[in-house]
Amino acid sequence: MAFAPMGPEASFFEVLDRHRESLLAALRRGGGEPPSGGSHLASSSEVLASIENVIQDIITSLARNEAPAFMIENRSSWENIKFEDSVGLQMVSHCTTRKIKSDSPKSAQKFALILKILSMIYKLVQSNTYATKRDIYYTDSQLFGNQTVVDNIINDISCMLKVSRRSLHILSTSKGLIAGNLRYIEEDGTKVNCTCGATAVAVPSNIQGIWNLVTDAKFVLIVEKDATFQRLLDDNFCNKMSPCIMITGKGVPDLNTRLLVKKLWDTFHIPVFTLVDADPHGIEIMCIYKYGSMSMSFEAHHLTVPAIRWLGLLPSDLKRLNVPKDSLIPLTKRDQMKLDSILRRPYVTCQPFWRKEMEIMADSKMKAEIQALTFLSSDYLSRVYLPNKLKFGGWI
Repeated sequence: MAFAPMGPEASFFEVLDRHRESLLAALRRGGGEPPSGGSHLASSSEVLASIENVIQDIITSLARNEAPAFMIENRSSWENIKFEDSVGLQMVSHCTTRKIKSDSPKSAQKFALILKILSMIYKLVQSNTYATKRDIYYTDSQLFGNQTVVDNIINDISCMLKVSRRSLHILSTSKGLIAGNLRYIEEDGTKVNCTCGATAVAVPSNIQGIWNLVTDAKFVLIVEKDATFQRLLDDNFCNKMSPCIMITGKGVPDLNTRLLVKKLWDTFHIPVFTLVDADPHGIEIMCIYKYGSMSMSFEAHHLTVPAIRWLGLLPSDLKRLNVPKDSLIPLTKRDQMKLDSILRRPYVTCQPFWRKEMEIMADSKMKAEIQALTFLSSDYLSRVYLPNKLKFGGWI
């Protein structure tokens, strides 16, 4: 191994190593990774055939003098979502659908836009070329109106055809960063070394294409915010806790950051922890990494890592560390609604310790950012808080 760890003595990682053994034992009991479901990495010929079938259905409708329509699974209803502890949130097999009619004033434009993007995808797959979602938007920005319209239609098409976005030859621009004890080779042969320096490496835009991943990391730390991630880099956290890997999705994670976390788990089965603000938004972000989101539930098998644990910032830590009240922030009405929403979600029933932390937050009506720890000392997070949590198993 070419890494030169500068981290703690081996005894520091004893609790982490035991945690990893328990994760591996749980995997063995469950028969390994759950079987793949939902969308899959389809071949080009499968994608082309699926699009041709959709177009054939439109032609058949027109031949019958009927208005063609697309049937799209409803990805915005909890009724269509089931929860499995080993996978997270995923779509039920017989879910309710929305009809996008070509002859309805409400949906005719969306029907036309789906057809246009399907045509673009067909050309991309046929010519074996790739485009970003942004590229597609700028082919006719006036027609699409805004980027969100394009993003939603691409997800609808992915869901309708039951194939991953990557199989549609559509890439998304990565916003995430990675640092630490990891090397890999990109699809074009570029060798990437993420070993911690003052700067991090951008998460690649083609996660399926990276290969020959090498690490001796003891854990992966997902950091919610870029500012906290950069602070940990500045404090030389990766080297002090070496061997480890740090990742940030800079807030709500993009698809590539989630795919990378999933790939690291599938490849190495090393413990994965989250460091998020002690607020409903931070908890929501952690839940997306661990259990997925409703809107991307059709790709759950490729995106979720249920083995993720909550390292901090825990609401109970605020009292334990005597964080002063003037460092805390009152929950807004929106925060309280978000917290109530999370507490009602199906996965909270199998996470009693998470529920307890959220109830502490609800009772106190206060939240805190990770930066609240700086009242103890400017480097308390990297020098004391995280090392103690990792050494003594302070995760839930």
